[in-house]
Amino acid sequence: MIIWGDIFCLIPAKTGIQWNSGLNKSYLPKPRLNVGAFLFESDILACMNLSEIIIYTDGSSRGNPGPGGWGAIIATEERVVEIGKGDKHTTNNKMELSAAIESLGFVKNLGDAYTVDMHVDSRYVINGITKWVAGWEKNGWINSKKEEVLNRDLWEALAGVVSDLQMSGCKIKWNYTPGHAGIEGNDRADVIATMFADDDVPDLFNSRRSEYKVDLVPHAGDPKLLALKKTKSNSKSGVKAYSYLSLVDGKLVKHTSWAECEKRVKGVKGTKFKKSVSADDERAIIKEWLKQSD
Repeated sequence: MIIWGDIFCLIPAKTGIQWNSGLNKSYLPKPRLNVGAFLFESDILACMNLSEIIIYTDGSSRGNPGPGGWGAIIATEERVVEIGKGDKHTTNNKMELSAAIESLGFVKNLGDAYTVDMHVDSRYVINGITKWVAGWEKNGWINSKKEEVLNRDLWEALAGVVSDLQMSGCKIKWNYTPGHAGIEGNDRADVIATMFADDDVPDLFNSRRSEYKVDLVPHAGDPKLLALKKTKSNSKSGVKAYSYLSLVDGKLVKHTSWAECEKRVKGVKGTKFKKSVSADDERAIIKEWLKQSD
């Protein structure tokens, strides 16, 4: 039930993906729909016809599984569109994959060849699409551990849209972007994803790039923030533990002592364990693990 103004619309209707229509009529072809109808994606996409596109994506989940969301920023030289969606029961990796699939699907629907600069803070997504997926497909979707590949449906969808874009002449560059490092595009995608995970609807931008307040110029991150993250990691050895965390066979457990944690992980292959020094540190460790294991 959207046409013009700062009102949310679903495009296309069947996907439930949300974005802000927020469009001035001068930027759109003459609408074919009456007020109260859905504004179809083709009407918006006709406005974006430039050679280079920058994309930032992120996914979030409150538990593994649990409620989650994903967010993406799609920017040409003239326009920026934010999209996202929530899910009541999902995982972090599924949301990371969904953000990549939907943002590249958006580019695919533009119907032209572009240079696509992808900025993703999930090594799981980047390694999967650039290193692993071809082998998985060749081996019947069985991984190196002789197990079925998790999230096969999403990996197939991502591989499919990447293949379609490459066939149409698009060039896709995958860039790892460290989270919480002062990279504004990543920070904004994180806000969109976490708001959807918390069942809150963010105010999604859709207008001229010159009006967008988020700096989308790619960079390696704020050196001070990166150094602070490294310092925090290196300084934990001399700080009293807040908790000990272990991840065994996909199950996360919090421990009050190292002895308890060690007993669970000792002699078990493929485990993760780590000391946290605060509640915030504990949450950060859990979030990072959820990005790496699904």
